Amino acid sequence: MVSTTNVPAAVARAALGLVGVPVRAAHRLSARSRTVVYRAFLADGRSVVIKLYAVTARRNAATEAAAVRAVAQHVPVPAVLAHGHVPGHEVTALITADLGPLTLGSAVRSGRVGDERALRDLGGLLGRLHRAPVQPWTPRRPLHEQVTSIGRRCPPSALDHIAPALAAIADAPAAAPVWCHGDLHGDNVVLAGPRAVRHLVDFTDAAVGPRESDAAQTLVMTGAIASARARTVTDAYPLALDHHQLAAWAVFHTMRCWAHSEPGDDRARWAGRLDELSRRTPHLFRVPRSERTHR
Repeated sequence: MVSTTNVPAAVARAALGLVGVPVRAAHRLSARSRTVVYRAFLADGRSVVIKLYAVTARRNAATEAAAVRAVAQHVPVPAVLAHGHVPGHEVTALITADLGPLTLGSAVRSGRVGDERALRDLGGLLGRLHRAPVQPWTPRRPLHEQVTSIGRRCPPSALDHIAPALAAIADAPAAAPVWCHGDLHGDNVVLAGPRAVRHLVDFTDAAVGPRESDAAQTLVMTGAIASARARTVTDAYPLALDHHQLAAWAVFHTMRCWAHSEPGDDRARWAGRLDELSRRTPHLFRVPRSERTHR
């Protein structure tokens, strides 16, 4: 009999109920407010990744599985083994092949991959992802929903501060939307196989949107706002970009990160990045009334 000591009940039931194999052991890889991810070792010798979605999550395992499968012909992704409701629990689970523990982010931190190479890799992966066809059922997240989400976490003055950036985004000419990963950075790229092929993982936030939004998100999450590092990403990106839109989305995503940050050093870091952006792109910020008065 397989022992499942210390294996969370939902993980054990997900494996048994969805792939029909008991779990020998599991350890947690990450946890967010509505998702938690485990590496699980099955009784048949396989290692898999099991992501659990809370019932309150905006999306669920089925929508992430659909996103992964929709883009799989254009960019390397882990194979989806199963997904569905976990028997006896209110969560859904996505089970994918385990590509191993080496991420692009960890490879950079260890010195195995240089920073410039990693930024080029991210730009190239974005381009491949953005070429995947968009289907009618593809999830969409309108700008007003994103602004509302930020507004719940910060005072009105914060959104007023970036009103010009929001206006630039809202007034952008209509363009064909693309599959956006929504959270592409080094730790969401896994290096697998003897050739260390770069695979995109974690499609929790995948949705249709402007390519500039996804590219800006990557620049923000990798700290590549400074012009030289940003150009390394955009030069490797094979599609056309509207750089005014790219700058506006960089402001928006930085504000979103500030709004979701924890008070203290994390909040101060994102506040510093907003200050940097306000110096680089002052036209995308509204000067507070008190400052205008003293000029």
